[in-house]
Amino acid sequence: MDQPQKLFPLTLVLGGQRSGKSAYGEGLLGMVAGGRVYFATADKNVSKKDGEMAARIAAHQNRRGQGWDTVEEPIDIIRAFDDLDKSKPVLLDSLGMWVANMLGAGLDPVEKADEFAEMLFSHPAPVVVISEETGLGVIPDNAPSRNFVDALGILNQSIAARADRVVMCVAGIPVSIKDASS
Repeated sequence: MDQPQKLFPLTLVLGGQRSGKSAYGEGLLGMVAGGRVYFATADKNVSKKDGEMAARIAAHQNRRGQGWDTVEEPIDIIRAFDDLDKSKPVLLDSLGMWVANMLGAGLDPVEKADEFAEMLFSHPAPVVVISEETGLGVIPDNAPSRNFVDALGILNQSIAARADRVVMCVAGIPVSIKDASS
């Protein structure tokens, strides 16, 4: 997968499952010398009970290799992000998992949308956010699924508005949607 020559302050990488979005984001930070942070939103307690999810996490870890500090926080991203080393670039994977975790805990991620996006935008080192694009299909037939799609769509829009670059990964091919250098 081709990588751009420049890493922007805030990049949003969208795509469906198995679209190549995580590998693309990892590649963006792979060009950074020195340390970098992988900010995981998956709940490791869930993956202990779910072998398929544990395998997905292991595949991500193996693909990344060395040179990454890992922070795992399924709910309180804003607090945990505040504790990060501000000199290191961050890959946050994934926004959709965080929305699912928030909704599952009875919290409203939309209430945090602007604060969350501003936190990403104001981080002094580059940030790459991986997120699912869920709004391409039919409207779900149940309220929890509609709430998830709506909340993630609102957060994606909030981040995209502040992002310097937005990329959509389709079948492993990154397509630039927004590029501040153009």
